[in-house]
Amino acid sequence: MRTAAIFSDRMVLQREKPIAVWGDGRDGQRVTVTLGGNSASAVIRDGKWRVTLPPMPAAENLTMTVQSGAVVITFREIAVGEVWLCGGQSNMEFEIKDEKNGEALLNSLTPECGVRFYYTPKQRIIDGSFEQTERNTAWSCAAPDSARAWSAVGLYFALELQKKLGVTVGLIGCNWGGTSASVWVSRDVLENDAALCPYIDDYDAAMAGKTDAEAIAEYDEYLAYQDKWWWEYSELMREHPETTWDEAEQIVGKSRYPGPMGPKNECRPCGAYETMLQRVCPYTLRGFLYYQGESDDHRPDAYETLLTALIACWRRDWGDAELPFLNVQLPMFRYAHDPDYKHWCRIREAQDRVYRKLRHTGLAVIPDCGELDNIHPKDKSQVGHRLCLQALYEVYGLTGAEEACAPMFDSSYVTGNALTVLLRNAADGLRLTGEPCGFELAGEDGVYHPAKAAFEKNLITLTSAAVPAPRYARYAWTNYMEVTVFGMNGLPLAPFRTDRFTSELTAGTEKKNAPSASM
Repeated sequence: MRTAAIFSDRMVLQREKPIAVWGDGRDGQRVTVTLGGNSASAVIRDGKWRVTLPPMPAAENLTMTVQSGAVVITFREIAVGEVWLCGGQSNMEFEIKDEKNGEALLNSLTPECGVRFYYTPKQRIIDGSFEQTERNTAWSCAAPDSARAWSAVGLYFALELQKKLGVTVGLIGCNWGGTSASVWVSRDVLENDAALCPYIDDYDAAMAGKTDAEAIAEYDEYLAYQDKWWWEYSELMREHPETTWDEAEQIVGKSRYPGPMGPKNECRPCGAYETMLQRVCPYTLRGFLYYQGESDDHRPDAYETLLTALIACWRRDWGDAELPFLNVQLPMFRYAHDPDYKHWCRIREAQDRVYRKLRHTGLAVIPDCGELDNIHPKDKSQVGHRLCLQALYEVYGLTGAEEACAPMFDSSYVTGNALTVLLRNAADGLRLTGEPCGFELAGEDGVYHPAKAAFEKNLITLTSAAVPAPRYARYAWTNYMEVTVFGMNGLPLAPFRTDRFTSELTAGTEKKNAPSASM
């Protein structure tokens, strides 16, 4: 008999919610879990067991025992507080040691700061070494050495939340750079929606004519090549940081990332769902933090469907249709040598639409946090802060929308040669940090031209000599631009366009749930 690997000394359990504890063992054995005077039992069936302990208030330094016959497992130094899962790809994975102010923050950390972390091991495939790798994991407390590989976004979020709530905050890192959202859902989710089937179709086409063993061997050969390539590339960039990507490939050879698709490729559909997410599900959580979308920019028009399906899948698996999901909208970005493909703005739009239509969701708006030519901006403090604002508003009910939410499009109307945009979360008006840019107007022909913007408290009036009869407007409809328009709360105006869904947005403004104050 044993517990799932995520249960260890120094773990954080979710306060004020039923606590799930599970594991495996021999059929017919009875398992009893005891924590803080509460206990629950279950009989092992089909090699699995699971118990649910009653909700508990915040607490520190507890001990849990898990007993089956003469076998007793004891976990110590347990905290009961707030638990959030940090999902997504590389910008959520981005480690605090590499963050702009990461070294200074690391040096300030002590276990007393009240943040702990569980790092879900990144494993491509469930093979002979899978279990041993997983069993080598454990919860850790914040300290300069132990926290170096923690999510920077997650750590900034947790430190601020801990100060606001006064309880220990636990983070579960469950993310992998370069992964599509399709990697983090079950196969049935992709197979049962025509818009998402191409993710499965691409995989099946790549595997056509290959056995799993052949595909794994092919991928192992790729890994050996790519590891050597990455070392040579890193050395080149260390010595000659001005080298462009094209120049680097001429010197050290072509990068073959992400490698041949197959059952060992971490980018395969449903892969990390099976090897990572399901390994920590259904650990009791307050909610999810999610920063992803970059790797789905090749299918931006399917992303709304994919993200909606992912949220539903995770909530289904955790058995809670209202589990909070706080999403990070993509920032401004493009590579300096690329044209403006205008696909990141469509991902941002999809993220905005999901936020507006799904209850118990939040959106951290961060267009100003991007960097030209750097897909991994090094300053993650504002991302963590804006996620925390969303949690304080949407989940804990400790602040209002005017403080926590970015100014966002609400509706629009035309008067003569002007189109007026009404905003939410901008009752105190807007402020500029430079010349306003990114506003455009189009007439019936749908051709956009730059527009002049005049600002009042909660509205923007747009005009353009090239568009005497405006019908549509958009703002920041680009992969990258300088952001200069902010609310008085310091949050940037969210990108928008009116030509696709003005009526839908206007009709849907009442969807958002009132923040729960019962947490």
